[in-house]
Amino acid sequence: MNPMVDLRGVTKRFGAFTAVNDVTLPIASGEFLTLLGPSGCGKTTLLRLMAGFDTPTEGSVWIGGEDVTHRPPYRRPVNQVFQSYALFPHLTVMENVGFGLRMQRVGAAEAAERVHEALALVSLTGLDARRPHQLSGGQRQRVALARALVCRPKVLLLDEPLSALDAKLRRSMQLELKRLQRQLGITFVFVTHDQEEALTMSDRIAIVNAGRIEQLGTAHEIYHRPATRFAADFVGQANLLEARLLLQDADTVQVSVTGGLELSLPLAAWPAGATTALLAMRPEKVHVSRARAPADFPAAATNIFEARIEEEIFQGATDHLVLVTAAGTRLAVVVANESAYGEIFHAGDRVFCALHADDLVVVRAE
Repeated sequence: MNPMVDLRGVTKRFGAFTAVNDVTLPIASGEFLTLLGPSGCGKTTLLRLMAGFDTPTEGSVWIGGEDVTHRPPYRRPVNQVFQSYALFPHLTVMENVGFGLRMQRVGAAEAAERVHEALALVSLTGLDARRPHQLSGGQRQRVALARALVCRPKVLLLDEPLSALDAKLRRSMQLELKRLQRQLGITFVFVTHDQEEALTMSDRIAIVNAGRIEQLGTAHEIYHRPATRFAADFVGQANLLEARLLLQDADTVQVSVTGGLELSLPLAAWPAGATTALLAMRPEKVHVSRARAPADFPAAATNIFEARIEEEIFQGATDHLVLVTAAGTRLAVVVANESAYGEIFHAGDRVFCALHADDLVVVRAE
């Protein structure tokens, strides 16, 4: 891969505080990469280092094959969309979008043509004479996007640009942004703390924690194969179970997890020489049935056990259950709400559960 953006051993300190700690991150041309993490983890600082608003204490920043570590923002082939949109309230939509072109001294005729192209791209044709206060939140966000795109950057940096929108509009704009990125082929680097947003939009996700990249991978890899406890706990829900090795044969290992439930895993999934490990299990991976016997479960579900529903929370399309097994292990489980088809779960019910061995992921071993 020839990266469009390449952070090489980048560290950023503010006095005694290390905001970014030895990050190496190559980002491909035309990729939609999301920096995902909690507030204060360093993801916005990483974006500012790419933009040129901050300079690394150590390491270098490369864009388009050139070292831009000490170049100011206006000399980098990047543009940024801010969380607040940063529109000029006294300028029209047309003037806001064309502001960067005026700074670049682009001719009036060419500037007008490019502004109209950018407005059409974000579905704002006909609104060029309005001012920001006459627009909805979603329209203001589109103006900010058009203003960033009109200068034709190689890289677009987006710092939580959807956070001010309501939930329905936010979901719509997620799909719109992804469509736009694919249409233009520009490298997008997107910052968010919203895991659903990251999973929806990204080609790859970099989970940021305490200034470091905790895990880098596709949405599928991040969700189904979390590499660390933090990654498992931050992206989606996860049951985190301390496991102790009981038995080992040619193909499987038998372990006892928090609370006493015994489970089996493929031998290849258990780290060689480990006697204990932390397992992550997604709540939706447990198959639950109140009426069916264990013998009726698919053969692939190698871990079959009984449990009692301690709590049931109806959430429309899904039911969120808290189960307690006979051994005393507590599990959070999410099941499809099938009340219209006859299977209804209630607190106090005894249920049968099945879990495929491959759905237990080791995130730490000792």
